Amino acid sequence: MADMQRVRRGRVISSGDGQTEDSLFLQRRDTAFAHSDPWRALRILSEFVEGFDALADVPPAVSVFGSARVARDDPMYGLAVELGGLLARADFAVITGGGPGIMEAANKGAHEAGGTSIGCNIELPFEQGINEYCDLGIDFRYFFVRKTMFVKYAEAFVVFPGGFGTLDELFEALVLIQTGKVQQFPVILVGSEFWSGLTGWLERRVLGESKISPNDLDLFTVCDHPAEVVTHIRRILDGRPRDVTSPVDPGKADAQ
Repeated sequence: MADMQRVRRGRVISSGDGQTEDSLFLQRRDTAFAHSDPWRALRILSEFVEGFDALADVPPAVSVFGSARVARDDPMYGLAVELGGLLARADFAVITGGGPGIMEAANKGAHEAGGTSIGCNIELPFEQGINEYCDLGIDFRYFFVRKTMFVKYAEAFVVFPGGFGTLDELFEALVLIQTGKVQQFPVILVGSEFWSGLTGWLERRVLGESKISPNDLDLFTVCDHPAEVVTHIRRILDGRPRDVTSPVDPGKADAQ
């Protein structure tokens, strides 16, 4: 989209072998890291600063996750478009990973409804472009910086069917809530049929073996319809104590 605002850095592919800054950072196969990592820390810091600066003024937002492999004729794609529109009309910005599939669908719904549509892209060995429905696109080198933005600038997580990346974001959010790092933070799984195996396993095996507490299963809810998702988010946020700060901005709880 020609008028998309984009926070973009130089290309991070450093060699012909498809390595990115993220993969180089995690390597310890030679002694060069002892000299390069202190300087790389400054680059990481700058990425945090640029992300904070780009997102500082966004309205209350909902981060939406799901598979990049979902086709446009998939029913879940349509549900994500509908959800993006409903969130925009409820005055929420929509934040996604900026890629195709569910991410594109949620951005599309928000954009077409006149809302704020944001994509936080991650540089991959086979570079993934930001979808055309993002009004603001931000490129990140480091997964952990990008993941911070998803939580810091969101009031809720909505998780559509997806793979490892989607599950990673889901469980990271649940751990943050379980440990009290964020509070009154709705997490909604869309698609009861898809999630039934996971939720059943958590209840039967993980809870059954006392690996979690019974109330940990209340940290998320499962919905099938976008309207239910928005209603649930609004109900949780409206019930937030005024002295409980949001993960977005220490002053936002008072502004709602």
